Amino acid sequence: MNALKHMEAIFVVVAAVALGWAFATTEPKAIEVAADPVVTVQADQPMPVVTIAAKRLTAAEKAALI
Repeated sequence: MNALKHMEAIFVVVAAVALGWAFATTEPKAIEVAADPVVTVQADQPMPVVTIAAKRLTAAEKAALI
């Protein structure tokens, strides 16, 4: 009956031991880094510009939306 009282503590201890064992037994993987060149900006193309052509709402239209 005493074990049933402390099931949460038993679970936490078992989970901690399992996590520690998992970290202790795994082999570290080597990190592979690609040596790709850095992407450069082409200066001969113009920068794209977005133009928004819309009218602003009046106070009455804003109040109607709410």
